[in-house]
Amino acid sequence: MSVTVLLATTTPATSTHQDQIYSTLRQWITVGRFLPGERLKIRTVAADMGVGQMPVRAALQRLSAEGALVNIPNAGVAVPRLSAPEFDDLLQMRMLLEGEAAERGCLRLEPAQVAQMQRWSEEMDAALQAGDSKRYLDINENFHVLLYKAAGSPLLFQLIDTLWLRAGPISNRLFDTPEASAVLNDAHDDLVRALAQRDSSAVRRAIERDIFVAGQFLRTSCMDKKRQ
Repeated sequence: MSVTVLLATTTPATSTHQDQIYSTLRQWITVGRFLPGERLKIRTVAADMGVGQMPVRAALQRLSAEGALVNIPNAGVAVPRLSAPEFDDLLQMRMLLEGEAAERGCLRLEPAQVAQMQRWSEEMDAALQAGDSKRYLDINENFHVLLYKAAGSPLLFQLIDTLWLRAGPISNRLFDTPEASAVLNDAHDDLVRALAQRDSSAVRRAIERDIFVAGQFLRTSCMDKKRQ
């Protein structure tokens, strides 16, 4: 009896702890904390997170099963690289799904949310001018999440989130090209103007342009030439 009660009370807590570690690692991959080809050592990751190695091992295995990481025989897991065809396919799917979410979300956003996106666009401009790529990427994520979740389709957002997981490791490479900072926020400026007019088609075009422009800067520096 006592053993049954103990299991019933501890299992949910353990599951929550493991889920938190998984969510944190997933977020780190999505925002580009790890680079393509980088090997993730369980001991190092656990130390960075201040947790035990077992839940980290479980989280990395779970992420490998999702395709966010790849298993390296006798060497653990690593962040996958993308070939040019894989990158182009990912880019097209992002434009398709995120364009759809943006068009739907445009018509469902509250006025206060539109105002928030305007402020975020201004903050992204400031971050680019200051050369603060991390702040730009953090605000950019909030900007897109708010718009896409407004679409009201959990399934659509889940699909987009899966694509972000694949694209995340190369996101920091966006700033390898100095010219990128001069144009990266142009599509966001166009988008917030279209939002103010509730022009959903223009919002979709702005999102597609945003993804396409960023993709062109990334394509030349992030491809695994050997896999083309």
